[in-house]
Amino acid sequence: MNILIEHAESLEFFLGEGRWTKNVTEGRRYPRTELALRAAKQEPIGTFNIVGHIPATGQFVNLNHGRGKGLPKADEVAA
Repeated sequence: MNILIEHAESLEFFLGEGRWTKNVTEGRRYPRTELALRAAKQEPIGTFNIVGHIPATGQFVNLNHGRGKGLPKADEVAA
């Protein structure tokens, strides 16, 4: 089973460095749920899911969820 970070709204998988993909096989894999959760909480995203993907069957298992640091506010982006 591969452990990945899934963006809860777009259902994309985290690649690293703020990048996302719809392709589950390209998503960054984590060795443990705790490491994925810690990494996801540092990302500038809203809600996320930590999912287990079983390649043989294509099934997903929702392991945990949470909220990242949040997206920057519009006035912070413009500055």
